[in-house]
Amino acid sequence: MQTVTSPTALFEHELQDMYYAEKTLTTVLPKLAEEASDRELSKAFSTHLKQTEKHVQNLEKVFRSMGKSPQAHMCPGIEGIKKEHDDFLQESRPSSEMLDAFLTGAAARAEHYEIAVYTGLVSQARALKQPEAVELLRENLDQEKEALKKVETISRRLLKSASGGNGRRSRA
Repeated sequence: MQTVTSPTALFEHELQDMYYAEKTLTTVLPKLAEEASDRELSKAFSTHLKQTEKHVQNLEKVFRSMGKSPQAHMCPGIEGIKKEHDDFLQESRPSSEMLDAFLTGAAARAEHYEIAVYTGLVSQARALKQPEAVELLRENLDQEKEALKKVETISRRLLKSASGGNGRRSRA
């Protein structure tokens, strides 16, 4: 990793991490759509794939607006979420119902991560007086927030169904 010595260098580093994360998600989301047995969840992953492809394009535009070539830097955050998914499948061998419930949680974790990074990037772009970057990053941020709402709605429905629909909380 290069030494980060200025706000612009930090911004570029964060962009590289997010670019890696979004590009990784373009390969992961189709797999999640296939793994999901719940039709609405599968469709949500497919829909978010299209948005994620646009997020990649928006990040590429931000790089170009700075006179830089888009470059990905390995993002430990998204790699950790991906590893957690892989480990869960290997160790737990969940039923399709429990896999769908797990996938909604994994998706929520990814969305929270992306929301946190995009929030920081928008703030940095504002401070660096990069209005085009602010607009593109804000578009990505808003879509991530909407995706989180959607996955939370699906999660509540799946968990209610898995608990017998009685709406009672288990006292584990």
